[in-house]
Amino acid sequence: MKNPIRRGALLLVMAALSVGCGDNASGAATPAAAPAVPIETVVVEPQPLNQELVAVGSLRSDEAVVLSSEIAGRITRINFDEGQRVQRGQVLFELDDAIYRAEFDQAQANARLAHRNHERAVELFARHLIAQSDRDNAAANLEVSNAALALARARLAKTRIAAPFDGLAGLRRVSPGDYVAVGQELVGVEAVTRVKVDFRLPEAALSQLRVGQKLRIEIDAFTGKAFEGELYAIEPRVADDTRSIGLRARLDNPDAQLRPGLFARVRLQTREPVPALLIPEQAIFPRGSQQFVYVIDGGKALQREISLGQRLPGRAEVTQGLEAGTRIAITGLQRLSNGVAVSFDAADKPAPGG
Repeated sequence: MKNPIRRGALLLVMAALSVGCGDNASGAATPAAAPAVPIETVVVEPQPLNQELVAVGSLRSDEAVVLSSEIAGRITRINFDEGQRVQRGQVLFELDDAIYRAEFDQAQANARLAHRNHERAVELFARHLIAQSDRDNAAANLEVSNAALALARARLAKTRIAAPFDGLAGLRRVSPGDYVAVGQELVGVEAVTRVKVDFRLPEAALSQLRVGQKLRIEIDAFTGKAFEGELYAIEPRVADDTRSIGLRARLDNPDAQLRPGLFARVRLQTREPVPALLIPEQAIFPRGSQQFVYVIDGGKALQREISLGQRLPGRAEVTQGLEAGTRIAITGLQRLSNGVAVSFDAADKPAPGG
């Protein structure tokens, strides 16, 4: 005879197993839904975009010269301070002029004598007291004396070396008492109240260039500040080796902030501003050679390929792949994937302009 107690326990265990199978026939646990990824977004809207070409270049003085001596001699006086402004015609160096002044005085005396002899010859010839040849000789002697005087005056003037234009004097390379040779460099003078910027663009840009175009110049030494200039010269020949065009622009520099030799980034405006879709660069991520953003649609992040046009500081132009009014993610991109649920503030402002 079977044990009734053992039989009852077995029935209870089977009933419990039957209830458990009814709750989840497959026996698998139900996974919890993944939480939405918090992100920040912007709404893409058309913004005015300058049509421009970008290049790098360097600054040059409006005028620059290195003064040198045209004659040999000893420096007797220096009439300027290094690094200070000088005026056009201001005598900067004086050389010992004793010999040249003596030559000038001698030539001047000879010219006065020749002038008096010529006057007497003319008078005597008019009275038929001398031959025409004597009068002609006196005239020739006067011309020779005058030429000798002009030569002596020019040599004497070479002992004074003056600034050819208004500008800043550089660091002098000689001292009072130095004996200088012909052609020896003395000091540089730079006109910097206006400066030039030289840069080059590819030959493909030629059709977009014209004299008078405006440009913006950014200098590393003045972070966050842009200077305005104007294109005034286009080189007539395309370089054979680089297939590029030489360009020169001019910009005002009244306080002499900008100095020759500085590295410059040039943005040359080729057309008037046109509406364009600009997005923050932080919203873009690459995959190979392609560019993508995450578009927010129905509370989910959807990966979308885009094409880029002009690049600006912190922003980029989108030429294909987005429409005005589209919302895109700008933060949390590392945690996103295609179709992931996101949470964001729907009151986010449109993408900031520049």
